[in-house]
Amino acid sequence: MARSQLAGAARVARWADAALGPGRAGAAEGGGGDGKATLSDASAQRAAIALGLTPDQVRADWDTARLSGLIEVHGDSARPGWRLRAWDRDDSAVLRGWVALFDAWSLACPEPEGHEPAAVAEVVSAMPQVLSFLQLSAGPVPVDQLLDLLRQRVTELRTERCEIPYDPQSPPPAAEPADAAELAPLLDWALRALASVGALTCEDGQATLTPLGSWAVWVKLEQICVAAQSPAGNIEQSAEDMLRGCAQLRPNAARAEYRAWLAARPVGSAVAELLDAARGADALLRGLAFEALRVVGAPAEPDVRAVLDDPVLRPYALLWLAEHEGADAEDAHEVLTREEATWLWVDTAAAVVDHGEPSMLVRHLESAVQPTIPALLEEVRAVGHPRTVQVLVALAAAHPDPALAKAVRRAAFQVHTGGS
Repeated sequence: MARSQLAGAARVARWADAALGPGRAGAAEGGGGDGKATLSDASAQRAAIALGLTPDQVRADWDTARLSGLIEVHGDSARPGWRLRAWDRDDSAVLRGWVALFDAWSLACPEPEGHEPAAVAEVVSAMPQVLSFLQLSAGPVPVDQLLDLLRQRVTELRTERCEIPYDPQSPPPAAEPADAAELAPLLDWALRALASVGALTCEDGQATLTPLGSWAVWVKLEQICVAAQSPAGNIEQSAEDMLRGCAQLRPNAARAEYRAWLAARPVGSAVAELLDAARGADALLRGLAFEALRVVGAPAEPDVRAVLDDPVLRPYALLWLAEHEGADAEDAHEVLTREEATWLWVDTAAAVVDHGEPSMLVRHLESAVQPTIPALLEEVRAVGHPRTVQVLVALAAAHPDPALAKAVRRAAFQVHTGGS
């Protein structure tokens, strides 16, 4: 079913790979000049002629291909995503592609006009509960009943926001009950968007999950239940607290927690919260946030690209994008400049200083790109990381070689005093 749902998108993705890839004639018009990864009119017309479709059909399949990770747009060129490369040999890649499309359902159809962004966001946040109800009902559910459920859930979300103590001296304001008349067109939009990605059908005033949609919701419910029953149980925590709770877990257990935490939230807000956590002072959380973003996959790509200009997040974002585009994890570091690699080395060392053992800091020396300790110290001093002094002081205290420890302490003093 997932293959059938994505067949048109895969066909357009293969056409884009052949016609719009780097170095091919017309590649400059493939991604569109507006920076929004849309097809230009000329490219849509070319694809329509080649594939026997209308330009509107091509655009719809193009959007589906992007949302499902079958195609990736970089600047003015398009390239196949790893899921397209694995399309013929890996059923799980096809399923993950459809799940990525399902997670991005709110982007599949234009939002209805005349509604505040906050109202749309409330409906997107409330829809997981509506989908869960559909899954548990195991059959058609009247849309009026779903509207009542949506109204209740939106009211709950507003109440939760009002309970936040902005001013302890004054009582929190009462939440405004959700209006069913205002929510009705938004529910209609949500159901149409979910139907367009193949998650449900809506006929005769009733909505029913498709087998594919039922499976996807069941998987997410299972992830939530497993996390709720696990010792970690981080599902209700903020991104920062969730990442701290996962810091001592083994990689597989941590990824299970990430999946459960993500399943309980709209993907857009989850990605934004993870990136906010990554911007903090704790380098360990920075690394863990990008591990969680690896679990998100393709839907996180636009947000990850958007932080490339942030010097704190840039090395992590470059590695994430390289792996997302198919680079082997062991080779991904090659996308970093020497300065970026050195900055990342210091940032990782800061995480070890705060959360690890001294012996780990000594072993961390082996991962530096510099061939000698003097070269490393020189470039570490030049890179300007805010934790450089603390890292060098801790390294000097941990290293068993007295001569090397002395050199590291001298470098720390020079950074501290601004000397050379």
